Amino acid sequence: MDCSTARDLLPLYFDGELDRAASREFETHLDTCADCRAALIQLDALRRDLRSGAPRLEAPAALRERIRSEIPRPVTARPRNPHQRWFALAASCALAFVAGGALVPLWHAQGGDSGEQTARDLFASHWRALAATSPVDVVSTDRHTVKPWFAGKVAQAPLVQDFAEQGFALVGGRIDYVGSARVPVLVYRHGQHLIDVFVLPQASGPARRSATQQQGYSLDTITLGGQPAAIVSDMDASELARFIQLLGSTK
Repeated sequence: MDCSTARDLLPLYFDGELDRAASREFETHLDTCADCRAALIQLDALRRDLRSGAPRLEAPAALRERIRSEIPRPVTARPRNPHQRWFALAASCALAFVAGGALVPLWHAQGGDSGEQTARDLFASHWRALAATSPVDVVSTDRHTVKPWFAGKVAQAPLVQDFAEQGFALVGGRIDYVGSARVPVLVYRHGQHLIDVFVLPQASGPARRSATQQQGYSLDTITLGGQPAAIVSDMDASELARFIQLLGSTK
């Protein structure tokens, strides 16, 4: 793929409108083209500026009450369409592939090209969740609710703990994809930071304690309850170390 074709596809990729094959081809071009990576970063920065600068107005209480009174009863809630989450692919893909060059040393030891793609998938999944309406499929601070929710949805339900007293509150969980594998993701919040803990298939092998960081976001591999796992967040090193220590203390 040349730069001319890539520039035509860039807005489609940014909005998550390319199919998987076209996305992979575009990502391969990004790995070797600094100009296209810079264009993607600029597009993401523009969206952030527009969002941060947009006025946020709150509807008057009287208007909210009038709208509520006109809603037919009963209202049957429709299940959320999981495909809608792909509309928020933009930021996730931008960071994942800007960070691609820095991820190579970490993941080469874990399987070469497949390891690099795994890293990309993890970053993309985290950013997709950040941009989505909700980063979780099951909202609960109760580990006894979150762990059973995974049963039957993934091969093995992950170890779930809440660390709200230590400042790392369990938000809930979701199912995401790393490559073609469905994996459970535990979601925590620390201040303004959202933390994703991806519990990977045993076939990934034992997770070696290693990490990489790019543009303020980190990917750190650990072992959680005997399973390989990866943490993706934008916490600083000291906060991340505290969180990893808490995860390591769970039984």
